[in-house]
Amino acid sequence: MDVNDKTLSALTTALNFREMRQEVISSNIANANTPGFKSKKVDFEEALARALDTDGQMQMNITDERHFDVGNGGFDNLEPEIYDDPNGIVSENGNTVDTEAEMGRMAENKLMYDALVQLVNKKMGLMKYAINNEK
Repeated sequence: MDVNDKTLSALTTALNFREMRQEVISSNIANANTPGFKSKKVDFEEALARALDTDGQMQMNITDERHFDVGNGGFDNLEPEIYDDPNGIVSENGNTVDTEAEMGRMAENKLMYDALVQLVNKKMGLMKYAINNEK
């Protein structure tokens, strides 16, 4: 039995990126009153989808060592994109943080994080069950 299967790798990678998103959202909220602060966003779903690419539809072939590996089928080189939120409304002091929207994003991210933790726990439970029943 392979302990490091693709499902577990995807779940742990998604957990790490959800944690990173929570930190960015927390930073946005903490700086809601900082003059000139630009709200940040983290996107990782597209890179994760490329890494998962189980049906090969999004595959980009690397046929030469000079080609860049952009994340097809692998979790080791995934990097989330962190950028200034282009949808932010600039306040009088130049700040672009919308506290209510950030709180909503934080709640959604927490729900998704909790769901991922439950999936990891289920996966580990299945692995434990399989190990115990192989004896």
